Amino acid sequence: MQPSRHQYRWRCYVVRNSFDFKQMAQKIKTAWFCTSCGAESSKWTGRCHVCGQWNTMVEERVSADTSKTLKSTHRQQSKKQKPIPVPLIEQSDHERITMPSKELNRVLGGGLVAGSMVLIGGEPGIGKSTLVLQNILAIKSRTILYVSGEESAQQIKMRADRIGRSSTADNCFIVCETSLENIMDHVDQVNPGILIVDSIQTIASEAIESAPGSVSQVRECAARLLKYAKESAVPVLLIGHITKEGSIAGPKVLEHIVDAVLQFEGDSQCMYRLLRSIKNRFGSTSELGIYEMCQRGLREVTNPSEMLLSHADTEELSGVAIGVTIDGMRPFLIEAQALVSTAAYGTPQRTVTGFDSKRMNMLLAVLEKRAGFKLASKDVFLNIAGGLKVSDPALDLAVISSILSSNIDMPVPRKICLTGEVGLSGEIRPVSRIEQRITEAAKLGMDTIIVPAHNLKGVDTSRFDITITEAAKVEDAVRILFA
Repeated sequence: MQPSRHQYRWRCYVVRNSFDFKQMAQKIKTAWFCTSCGAESSKWTGRCHVCGQWNTMVEERVSADTSKTLKSTHRQQSKKQKPIPVPLIEQSDHERITMPSKELNRVLGGGLVAGSMVLIGGEPGIGKSTLVLQNILAIKSRTILYVSGEESAQQIKMRADRIGRSSTADNCFIVCETSLENIMDHVDQVNPGILIVDSIQTIASEAIESAPGSVSQVRECAARLLKYAKESAVPVLLIGHITKEGSIAGPKVLEHIVDAVLQFEGDSQCMYRLLRSIKNRFGSTSELGIYEMCQRGLREVTNPSEMLLSHADTEELSGVAIGVTIDGMRPFLIEAQALVSTAAYGTPQRTVTGFDSKRMNMLLAVLEKRAGFKLASKDVFLNIAGGLKVSDPALDLAVISSILSSNIDMPVPRKICLTGEVGLSGEIRPVSRIEQRITEAAKLGMDTIIVPAHNLKGVDTSRFDITITEAAKVEDAVRILFA
């Protein structure tokens, strides 16, 4: 018996709607995320409504049931905590793991804290993986799990052979994996004492359908690893990429999740590397670690002043002045090198390396207005020795002295160093931590140090084995150096 026309239409309607319902259940929706702060939006906006950054919204695929699944999973895994009054909270010292590198220990605040998560960022080829690998291979008291999402096990073995520590690293296990779920399975099997993830932008979770390195993936993977670190008291080291602007790739919330953010700086063409602490919940952010890139890895520079100064047996040349600067908590001596020549073209050149170009232009204006030196028609080239970038204003006096030395072609005595900030009126302003600067200069064998006037109030100068000369204006410093 054939169905009637009304029955046939009804069956078609049921089949068509049931197909639409299945399609709706499997439909993948998209959302817009801010690459700066990780804020979510249902549509594209030119400016993020949370952080206010422009052109930072990117579209990512998000499953309709993913957010509900993640929320229910976190709710089941999280343990209920009872609120505790502040006086009843038991205070305990953080257990620290002493790293083989003293410079790394200084930046971390005394060592790697158990249960902490540390993010190390830097430009490609700067030496992030080498820094982490040569430290963990020297640790014998803990089992290490090194998760690599970018390199193969053979590449890591080649790096370990190059730094000469592959034969004795029986406690270090290497796994090449990008799935977060598989990584956690390896963690359960190995039960490591330290976990390294290289890099966090290559790890992806199966619960989220977006690509690795996206905002949602980086945020979810970092949160899962942080939860593991806090519950197991196992420190986790994350290696992160750097964007073209110099910031760590991924949402800004990634830096808020971790306990410490270390920035590995330096030019890939230069041999020196600087390790700075941008954020540290267990120590100071004013510390600085200095390394030298060698054929067998990174070598610690315990006394950077001796490395950044020319040898004592070299001939004294004009255009070189030694300044005392402080980067973080470490004082060291550094050379400011200048070259002043007649402009070969119509417009004079101003070329600066390692120093703020705008600040140098200000210092040149002060020299012309206050000291009477005509430099407007001359080329000025300034370089900070060692390829370092210095932002301490106390180096102003050394920069001015090197420029004047090159201009009049008279060398600054090698045993004289300078420290002081130069103001717009030509005065030499006091600088911070003057005692540490004087002590560093005396330790390096300097005979005289020129300091700002009125900067020695309350300082016992008799305990320093160095001649201390005060200068109130730029003219006074010029008179002392070139009289």
